[in-house]
Amino acid sequence: MRFASIGRYVRVISVIAALFVLLAACGQTSKKAGTDNDDKKASETKKEVVVYSSRTEELIKPAFDAFTKETGIKVSFTTAKEAELQERLKAEGANSPADMLITVDAGNLWLAADAGLLQPVSSDVLEENISDNLRAPDNQWFALTMRARPIMYSKDRVKPAQLSTYEDLSDKKWKGRLGLRTSEKVYTKSLISSMIASLGEKKAEAMIEGWMANDPIIFDSDTDMIKAIEAGQNDVAIANSYYLGRLLKEDADYPVDIFWPNQDDRGAHVNVSGAGITKHAPNKEGAVKLLEFLSGPVAQKSFGELNLEYPVNENVELHEILDGWGEFKRDDLNVSELGKNQTEAVKMADRAGYR
Repeated sequence: MRFASIGRYVRVISVIAALFVLLAACGQTSKKAGTDNDDKKASETKKEVVVYSSRTEELIKPAFDAFTKETGIKVSFTTAKEAELQERLKAEGANSPADMLITVDAGNLWLAADAGLLQPVSSDVLEENISDNLRAPDNQWFALTMRARPIMYSKDRVKPAQLSTYEDLSDKKWKGRLGLRTSEKVYTKSLISSMIASLGEKKAEAMIEGWMANDPIIFDSDTDMIKAIEAGQNDVAIANSYYLGRLLKEDADYPVDIFWPNQDDRGAHVNVSGAGITKHAPNKEGAVKLLEFLSGPVAQKSFGELNLEYPVNENVELHEILDGWGEFKRDDLNVSELGKNQTEAVKMADRAGYR
């Protein structure tokens, strides 16, 4: 009996041991399955590119949708003012979900890079699609559209032969006839920054002092400034071309036209909108693919049609309104200079009484 009992105990122990082995195996299988699921989930997450943009949804979403359709990579985005987005990136640091920052004006892009919010990108596609002067020297950001800022004039009260350069707007013949955007706007800061780079500080400051001596009307809006020309409040102004383009879409006979200044020397001032890959981008690979797509023909044409900005990709056909303004010589200054000189531009405007 004793030996029989021992045998039964041995068999019971063997069964229990077998159960432990089986449970351990199940646990390993479950763990492996869980790991596979985690990997799958991570892979799916990696397919999404997260964008912080100061550009409006109606302008960027069509390009994002086209990118997703072509690549299968989803794009989620948050829109806000430039300063808010930069502060958000600073606060989030390495934990930021953002892969890309899109904003307007080379000055804003320069500030983002200077604050350590972006990282360099190596891409043959971007270097082929975007000329050297339209991207940061270290490739931390790239222009996506060009925003020309020429002289606008009344077709009824001004003859093109009376116009020549930005500097000439300081001539007394324009006293009481000049409209300018407030110096607080980044467009104005970048314009003055370009003058500092091209003319030197002394000549640039003399030009601004001349503008102020002509008692210009200062506007908070480019559109209002152009409409003031139509209304007879002023005869000439400096404004971004796409603002006039929008008005021409509504009325092809709008009585304001563009004059391309400085065609005998450096060319018309051109600013940009652009983008960079964030320093801590969780999906850098996907973000680079998106940036390359945005420099390509589909997105470039979309930007031109929706907001009448000039494409940075020279192989893209111009919108008919842009084409109607004709070819012009643009200032080939590297647009990063627009950011570097902004501090001095602000001081210069203050000294001249430009508010």
